[in-house]
Amino acid sequence: MERRSGTIHQERANSGTRSLFPRALWVLLLTLVSAFAHGQESPARSVYFAGSGNAPLDQHLVQLLKGELEPAISLIEVSEDQLATLDSGPIITVGPAAFSRARQANRSAHILAMLVDKSFISGFAERSPGQITGVLYDVPLIRQALTGKAILPQATKIALLATADSVELYEPLIDELPAYGMSARIFLVDSNDKLIPTLVRALGYGDFLLAAPDSAIYNPRTIKHILLTAYRRNQIVIGPTQAYVKAGSLASSYAPFPEMVELANDFLERFFESGQFPEPSYPEHFRVEVNAQVARSLNIPLPSREDIATRVDRQLTVNGEVSDE
Repeated sequence: MERRSGTIHQERANSGTRSLFPRALWVLLLTLVSAFAHGQESPARSVYFAGSGNAPLDQHLVQLLKGELEPAISLIEVSEDQLATLDSGPIITVGPAAFSRARQANRSAHILAMLVDKSFISGFAERSPGQITGVLYDVPLIRQALTGKAILPQATKIALLATADSVELYEPLIDELPAYGMSARIFLVDSNDKLIPTLVRALGYGDFLLAAPDSAIYNPRTIKHILLTAYRRNQIVIGPTQAYVKAGSLASSYAPFPEMVELANDFLERFFESGQFPEPSYPEHFRVEVNAQVARSLNIPLPSREDIATRVDRQLTVNGEVSDE
């Protein structure tokens, strides 16, 4: 009986010991998992923001970016004087001037340029791949051309104005147009006083005038004369931006700010993963701005903005151009 009692006590002791081991292991496991999870949390990261100087525009972009970026990423606004002191974290710049200031102040900085045209940023990105990129602000000219065709389905000929320095802007477009049943002709403007006479010849050729972001021709000093001349000849102008639509251009495609910010966030995520930026790119989705008053004055039936954008997207998809934009 004594032996039996001792055996029972020993079994209970062994049982208690066994019950302690799983509990201790479980606590240890939880500790390790917690430590591992803590180590896997995204580290605090900083992105610097160098604005354009246009306070309402800059603050609008800041708010959109803060709403898109991960909570672990801090968006820090910096002044021009601070650019040279930044030694970590990428810089978002707004507009060509802000990019140029950041680039000159800090040659080693990784820069994501916003509100810049392809013609402006491409050279920098090619010379500094992975370090310089941009969310492109201009609209691919083939998309603008198809915007015009969505409004004038019978259009087959497009008129283009260019200077000797800007003619290359249109060369890719001329190669692309035949796939969409259109062609284009470039009319060279030799000097400022030849602008309107050359425009008149261009309007006599094309079904509409397609305007590119060419500041030598389309600028605040000339746009009123260009639009009035086209209007008096019952011709329309497509592009180059939303601002020109308000001034009297009939329509223009454009990338909305939320789309540009979404692409900027994608670029930043890829940067934090690899330490490199992807190549400059256009946002995936575009919208269309129209001037209904101009359309009524010219007796042009105007589809809805959504319908125009849908037609353009469909054409680009059918012809396989979406990925090339």
